[in-house]
Amino acid sequence: MNQRKHYVEGILGETESSKLVDKLLHYYKKALYSNQPVLSEFLNPGQRAVLKILVGSDISFQEFGGYPAAEKKRVLLSEGESYSLDAFQISICQIVYPKKFVQLNHSMILGSLANSGIKTETFGDIITDNHGNWQFMADNKLLPFFKSELQYIGKTKVSIKQLPQTRVLVPADDSKMASVIVASLRLDALLSAISKLSRSQIKAAVSAKLVKLNWFTVTETNLMLQRDDVLSLRKFGRLQITDIGQTKKGKYKVVLKLWQAKKYK
Repeated sequence: MNQRKHYVEGILGETESSKLVDKLLHYYKKALYSNQPVLSEFLNPGQRAVLKILVGSDISFQEFGGYPAAEKKRVLLSEGESYSLDAFQISICQIVYPKKFVQLNHSMILGSLANSGIKTETFGDIITDNHGNWQFMADNKLLPFFKSELQYIGKTKVSIKQLPQTRVLVPADDSKMASVIVASLRLDALLSAISKLSRSQIKAAVSAKLVKLNWFTVTETNLMLQRDDVLSLRKFGRLQITDIGQTKKGKYKVVLKLWQAKKYK
């Protein structure tokens, strides 16, 4: 266990607080020594990857986020039992509002949830079908809170309705494919090329902790990127590298999937 902990801390370096490792270790130890299944809060892919390293093959690792392609998921650690989706205690929350007259967006909903006085780990993905329907995933225990306290999103009067698992939305994919030619696979080179910001601006963004690689904040601009890496810049958007090739002149052609912030366009 200690070897795995040191390995994870080496990966994270100083970019993330040791509180994350301690929290994830708490889940693991509780499941291991109490002989009871342990359910985590909603974790992003980076956090789940760390937890998988800490757990190893010692105990069973199951995850679910409310729908198959969820980004944020809850993890169920156990001694090997197989559990139904109900065991993850996730409520499908439909946002009811006058969609014929107003429009909501992801940022508005996230802001209202995050500013409601609860931890962001208690709710999962916010999804839409791009036809005015919005849902978010929440811890069952918080459903009464959301129903009573979440009455406005921005200036729009809303209410929360719990739906069965069978009525979860099929999320719209707002990503687009793009490609850039870069001389280096350094983080600052790629992010500069795709965002049209200078490398000095990217360096400033890194210093301000506005850049994340695989869901963890980075503090260096010279990190080398590879296929499947996920990179995000606050207010710009997020990208995932899907392929890396080389040109005849020895440069890199990077193919990526891009989710760009609407305000940045």
